[in-house]
Amino acid sequence: MHDIPLIDIAPLAADDPAARHAIAAQIGHACREVGFFVIIGHGVPVSLIDATFAESARFFAQPTDFKRSMAIDRLGSNRGYVGLGVEALDETTAADHKEAFNLIWTDGATRPDNAWPELGGFRDTVQRYFDAVLAVGARLHRAFALDLDLPEDFFADKIDRPLATLRLLHYPVPAQAVPAGQIGAGTHTDYGNVTLLATDSVAGLQVQRRDGAWVDAPTLHGAFVCNIGDCLMRWTNDIYVSTPHRVLKPMAERYSIALFVDPNPDALVSAIPSCVATGKSPRHAPVTANDYLQQRFAATYGKN
Repeated sequence: MHDIPLIDIAPLAADDPAARHAIAAQIGHACREVGFFVIIGHGVPVSLIDATFAESARFFAQPTDFKRSMAIDRLGSNRGYVGLGVEALDETTAADHKEAFNLIWTDGATRPDNAWPELGGFRDTVQRYFDAVLAVGARLHRAFALDLDLPEDFFADKIDRPLATLRLLHYPVPAQAVPAGQIGAGTHTDYGNVTLLATDSVAGLQVQRRDGAWVDAPTLHGAFVCNIGDCLMRWTNDIYVSTPHRVLKPMAERYSIALFVDPNPDALVSAIPSCVATGKSPRHAPVTANDYLQQRFAATYGKN
C-alpha cells in the first residue's frame, strides 16, 4: 500500500489538538501526492457495513422490472436505479458495465424524498449507514481545514446541506461479449469534495499514479477507500489532486458502496486565498457546487 497510504483517523475524534493536526498532516500529504488514502478507526461498525452490503445484494437480486420502477430517469434529482449500460463515466468510451442505486441527502423539505424499495429492513439499514459515513466525511473536512491552515470548521457551513449521494454499486460478470472498450467503470475523476468507498473482497478499482501507471486499490474489510473530488481540488487551487481512477471488467461478481460528499448546492467553490501564490491568479473560475455538479451529471448520463 505504498502508493495509497493507510491512515488510522481515530485521533480526529480526540480532544488533543496535536493529535488531530498530526492526522490532518498525513491526510493532507496523501491529498497532495496521490489523491487517495484508506482510512480505519473511523467509528462505523463493521456490522453495519456488512449489513448494508447484504441489503445491496438483496436489492440487485430483484427482478429487472422492480428495479426499473425506480429508474433515475423517472425520478430525477440523481435518485434511483441506474441500469447496466446507462452510465458512461468516461464519456469517450463504451458505457459502464455496472448497475447502481442512488440515494441523496434530503431534509424532507428543500430536497425531494428518496425512493425506497419495498424490502423490509432495507431503508433502516441503509439510512443508518448513510448517516454514519456522512459523519465521517464531515470529520475528514475538519482534517482538510487543519492541513490547509484554515479554521477547523471552515467547511462546516459549506457541507451542512450537502449534495451528498450514496451509491450502491453492482458489477456483474458479463454474461456475453461486451462492447470494445467497456469495463466496469470508465476512467474518471469524482465530482465533489471527497468519496468514501467500501468494497467487498473482489479487486477491480485502479488508481492512476502521477507517472501514468495504474495501481490496484486495496480491498480491506471494514475500511474506506477515500479520494479527493474536483470541487475540493478547485477549492485548494489544485494543491489537492482529483485523481483519475477506473473499475476493471469484473472476473467475479463485485459490490461496492460509495458515499460522495459534495458541497451545499449554493456553496461557492472558489480558490481559498491562502492556496493562491502571491501575484498568481486562481487556476479555476468560481462556480457554485450545484452548477458544477449538474454539468458533470449531464455529461455522464448523456444529456444536454
